[in-house]
Amino acid sequence: MRRLIFGCGYLGFRVASFWRDLGDAVTVVTRSTERARGLRAEGFRTVLGDVMNPASLARLPSFDTALYAVGFDRLSGFSKRSVYVDGLKNALSACYSKCERFVFISSTSVYGQSSGEIVDESSATDPTEEGGAICAEAEALVQEVNASHCEQNNKTIVLRLSGIYGPGRVLARIEQLMSRTPLTGNPNAWLNLIHVEDAAVAAIIASELGQLGGTYLVSDDRPIHRYEYYRTLAELIGAPEPLFSEITADSPERLKLNKRCSNKKLREQLGVKLRFPTFIEGLNSLPEVMQSPAR
Repeated sequence: MRRLIFGCGYLGFRVASFWRDLGDAVTVVTRSTERARGLRAEGFRTVLGDVMNPASLARLPSFDTALYAVGFDRLSGFSKRSVYVDGLKNALSACYSKCERFVFISSTSVYGQSSGEIVDESSATDPTEEGGAICAEAEALVQEVNASHCEQNNKTIVLRLSGIYGPGRVLARIEQLMSRTPLTGNPNAWLNLIHVEDAAVAAIIASELGQLGGTYLVSDDRPIHRYEYYRTLAELIGAPEPLFSEITADSPERLKLNKRCSNKKLREQLGVKLRFPTFIEGLNSLPEVMQSPAR
């Protein structure tokens, strides 16, 4: 199979590696010649291109599957909206007619629920934060492109990912816990997480089995309160009890409990079996946790 990836970062590189190890021909679009050199050494084909420069994408060959996992680079000189919406529009224009499936990585930030409600793919999306509004606009663009090519020719699959964690992603929090630096945010708010390896596997399975034109929420089996997450992490690394910055009675943070994400559709319709079904298994697998003095 021929695979194309826009955004070969923390998540995209793992998807690319899985596909490569399965024997697929994987091509990565990158704007860096140095990055292209490194990717070729890893066994990937490369195309020098930038989603913010439509002309650079004009000669993309045909592919079976395209994955759009472009993250926001603050050094790019473009706004987050430009990267997530305009960049996506350029990528869709360049390859929609050249691929059989186009998988777009979105975020559960599109949900605006903040009182601990359980949300799934059928829940209303009414984001209250800028990042969520940008992701919702990007999703709307995907549906607009589908509609313009008629329903019978849908090619896209949208994956709404919870907070991605994995190797290297909790180092800053470990330092905070060890130094007893207060953590910000409401300790009673819910966290929704997905280990990066499970997110990559979900993307691969969805690219093969997902309903075209469909949306899937990618999260682990158990939302947890922020306090429970950080208390568990502290125990695993031998750090003191976590401290949180004081939230005043009139602070809006006091009332924001976030939402709880359900992965029922992911498990039942796609048959995804998570290697790290909860944060407990996930944290215990991380090198920075396993190598802590408490272990």
